[in-house]
Amino acid sequence: MNKLSHIFSAILICLLCSSNINVREKSNYKCMIQMKNYTGEGAYLIVSLIDPNGKYEQTLYVQGDDPDWYHEITSWWKFYGKKRANIDAITGETLSGGERSINIISFDKSKLIEGYKLRFETAVEDKNYFEKDLEISLVELNTETKYNGNGFIRYVRLIDN
Repeated sequence: MNKLSHIFSAILICLLCSSNINVREKSNYKCMIQMKNYTGEGAYLIVSLIDPNGKYEQTLYVQGDDPDWYHEITSWWKFYGKKRANIDAITGETLSGGERSINIISFDKSKLIEGYKLRFETAVEDKNYFEKDLEISLVELNTETKYNGNGFIRYVRLIDN
């Protein structure tokens, strides 16, 4: 090997060691959300990863692209509003009564343990806010199950992607 090859190899090794080359394996799911029939404005919807202590760990999905209304999702806003982290998973307009959406949610497979949950929150202008419209325990996650919501969500289905 010539001197240039040695230098290139040393640089490559340094880059690999300093970067997080140990990429965590992800769990990816198609997430179908069916809304209940209701009249009025569309619902803002947030899907979050909740840790075993009941605290927000990560925002996985946001349905509704007008940040002026995010404060209406009060519990999530206390987490997100302080940090204002860039969220890659913001998708389109709100969901109106009877509509559905299909999107991909993704989180580290290491979270498939006791205590971690997916939380679905919904809020509709001049209607209600449901902090726990639906919560799904990751350890009990079943792609054969239809999970019923308690607020504006009729049900959610998750399918391996």
